[in-house]
Amino acid sequence: MRGIAAVPGYVVMQPTTLCNLDCSYCYLPFRAADRRMGVPVAEAVAAAVEGWARAGRFSVVWHGGEPMAAGREHLASLLAPFDPAVEHHVQTNATLIDDDWCEFFARHAVRVSVSVDGPERRNGARVTRGGRPAYQRVLRGVAALRRHGIPFSALCVVSEPSPGLAAELYGYFLDLGVEVLGINIEEREGVNLRDNRHPAEAVSGFWAELTAAWRRDPRVHVREIEWTLRYAAAVLDGTAGELLPRQLDPIPTVGYDGSVVLLSPELAGFTDARYGDFTSGNVLTTPLAEILAGAAAGPGWIGEFLRGVQACRRGCPYFDFCGGAHAANRYFEHGRFDGTETDHCRNSKMRLLEGVLDHARDHGAAVVGRPGR
Repeated sequence: MRGIAAVPGYVVMQPTTLCNLDCSYCYLPFRAADRRMGVPVAEAVAAAVEGWARAGRFSVVWHGGEPMAAGREHLASLLAPFDPAVEHHVQTNATLIDDDWCEFFARHAVRVSVSVDGPERRNGARVTRGGRPAYQRVLRGVAALRRHGIPFSALCVVSEPSPGLAAELYGYFLDLGVEVLGINIEEREGVNLRDNRHPAEAVSGFWAELTAAWRRDPRVHVREIEWTLRYAAAVLDGTAGELLPRQLDPIPTVGYDGSVVLLSPELAGFTDARYGDFTSGNVLTTPLAEILAGAAAGPGWIGEFLRGVQACRRGCPYFDFCGGAHAANRYFEHGRFDGTETDHCRNSKMRLLEGVLDHARDHGAAVVGRPGR
């Protein structure tokens, strides 16, 4: 975890800034505007990633806004330039999914992840632009995916971790039929300024409860739990220091206009008097590989962030587990990039590890080394 890798593990693409929902915890600044990616942007990225995809597994993640708000015809034109070896993923609120979209996903081999926060009463933040609940529309989209036999993952935002919630959520997603589940404790980012501080015991208790629910029926891959168990097993093997990659993944996020933001997709679309617009270049004028090769010498905020990562390495006992606080969390919580601990660290890294280990202590060490299917 020293410096930035020249080859990313995946690229995030923004086919449109528009979202048909207006979730109260959303961090995106321009989700009411329909600014669509042009085909030349997709062509430029496709040319850059072709060699990476042929050398090994490589993904393009379509993330808006709501990617499907771009329409099937336009999204198909953005997919067309990419080598067949590239894996395509879409993060969607599912409200627009119907039979035609399911046929589109199957035809283009697009992997689907649905944003939904559990049972209906847990989805109060997810509303339409008219302020109406979106949950039933989400369920219709999920029903279409299941009707067509399209496997899907889920991403769930938890705003208030409380006793009983984790078991409820796991049971819900088990019944929903998801293959992989990711849990995000709500973050203070972008235009979402809501406080995300919670008592430590409440958050660690949430993760311990989720671990217990997963162990009872581990048919769903839970992203956070499985990573934590890999880390715990590596600690026991004496290899924890080898688990993280040698360099940070640059995670290039390509905006609708071709601009590239590195390290944190959540910074895209924002500007700051000190840091500018956070971009490191534009694929319409500079090849993506060249932008990545010069990443460390790019905008001043990146150097400041790298210094912050080294500060985490020196001072945080959790560093081998998380690799240092994320850039966007540092910025939106501290107003700069060389700070260290954030509320996101506490909620989704420290308390996560503690919660899984609390469960292991209470139920025996057998939990370590049982990472699901």
